Amino acid sequence: MKKSALQIARAAYHPQLPIVLTGGVKMKEGEPTQSAGDQEEIKKLFPNTYGLPEIIFEKTSATGSAKPVNVGVILSGGQAPGGHNVISGLFDGIKHLHKDSKLYGFLMGPGGLVDHQYKELTADIIDEYRNTGGFDIIGSGRTKLETKEQFDKGLEILRELDITALVIIGGDDSNTNAAILAEYYKAIGAGVQVIGVPKTIDGDLKNNVIETSFGFDTATKVYSEVIGNIQRDCNSSKKYWHFIKLMGRSASHIALECALQCQPNVCIISEEVEAKDMTLEEVVDYIADAVVARSEQGLNYGVVLIPEGLIEFIPAVKKLIAELNDLLAAKASEFAEIASEDQRDWVISNLTPDCAATYQSLPAGVARQLTLDRDPHGNVQVSLIETEKLLSEMVGKRLEVLAAEGKYEGKYSTMHHFFGYEGRCADPSNFDANYCYGLGYTAACLIASGVTGYMSSLRNLTFAPVNWVAGGIPITMMMNMERRNGHVKPVIRKALVELDGAPFLKFAKQRDEWKVGTCYTYPGPIQYFGPAEICDQPSLTLVYEQKRRKY
Repeated sequence: MKKSALQIARAAYHPQLPIVLTGGVKMKEGEPTQSAGDQEEIKKLFPNTYGLPEIIFEKTSATGSAKPVNVGVILSGGQAPGGHNVISGLFDGIKHLHKDSKLYGFLMGPGGLVDHQYKELTADIIDEYRNTGGFDIIGSGRTKLETKEQFDKGLEILRELDITALVIIGGDDSNTNAAILAEYYKAIGAGVQVIGVPKTIDGDLKNNVIETSFGFDTATKVYSEVIGNIQRDCNSSKKYWHFIKLMGRSASHIALECALQCQPNVCIISEEVEAKDMTLEEVVDYIADAVVARSEQGLNYGVVLIPEGLIEFIPAVKKLIAELNDLLAAKASEFAEIASEDQRDWVISNLTPDCAATYQSLPAGVARQLTLDRDPHGNVQVSLIETEKLLSEMVGKRLEVLAAEGKYEGKYSTMHHFFGYEGRCADPSNFDANYCYGLGYTAACLIASGVTGYMSSLRNLTFAPVNWVAGGIPITMMMNMERRNGHVKPVIRKALVELDGAPFLKFAKQRDEWKVGTCYTYPGPIQYFGPAEICDQPSLTLVYEQKRRKY
């Protein structure tokens, strides 16, 4: 591939490893674990991989391995900055174990394993992709690994290539699939280890051991740069209200981090909306109040941040979506045969009275979007719902009412933005470059330790990388039972914004000042070179959560 000057310079960057991984390592086991919820149900479903201990790696004088190991790797789900560094760290890790170890990449996600589409990843290929964004080294996909037929088909190619370990780089759904695959291969004695790596820009794959998912740091810095640019434009022209929707289907971590970075006038946090049992109208009133308050100071402009998944957190709409999920899962073929002009009436007639009333109250376009095709995991494709336009239009109508009552005399013009794909394939920040490389290298150490059903883990992330703690946790430790696509299934529990957590409390303490004043900050682009305090800072979310500063 042709490289830019920046990419050439970035190729020379050497990610920093935790000091514990720079020689021989040995595994230290902690206490047995249990799942995040529904312990008895999860234990029954995962008898071979449940209750395993946490693992921490320590230095040892022994190095290398007696024989080479063949490893497969899969990039699963949406892209996230740093995926290539996970693979390069994994490659270097298994080569450190034995120089003749081989790495095979399955193409276009889990489907490549099932369809036997792969390529060997050699040093010359790996070197082309170090410290670059994207997943284009092998591609990604959203095929779910959930059937015995798929598992057995995948095992055929694993045995043909003599692969004894498979690394799945993905989010909560992908790592749930990794846990199921690990359990199946362990149960039948397949001799294949399965290791997961925590990936998602949404930031909702974490717990006290997985401190953050990779890609979150880079993506939020990309979004914060563009939000800052819009705020500067907004403060220059002084005539538009910018409604900005940000990625984050099931949690508001991205919106919260960008708010902490940029200090917009309004940022809606979905988890707070749900906790306060707010209606859509109340959310609209909250934004309209900010517009009115600023107009009274002659400020007819502002910036509003909106999480992608907001609509799912409004309690009445959330209940409606859950009922729609079950309805459309149970009657998918019947719904497909209904003429498009009759689908609204069909849906209303098949809902309970409360949900039918909620459905009828929504604008036709939004109601229609709630019945669109689901993703492979049965979720509403909330990125297709233009929440930013819905809210800006409803705010405009509310302002018309207030103007008629003599309570508003300002001007209201709007602009709309959705920042999503812009951040998913950016070149990783120094933090993500180091973090991802370390996660891949740690996965190699987990393979060398002979474990399966584990997720690669690095901790102490607000310190310098040399001081990070490397290890792994059983994937079952993060799981509970949830209703998905009409069925109760074991899944990794999503980590939502904690309203009593330090990041949200920091935001809540300042937002009233931001609402009325013009307190914008302009983070600027990601810095790859320069002083550590500029280049190597982790996200503010991570800093506040860990309650200690880095460097």
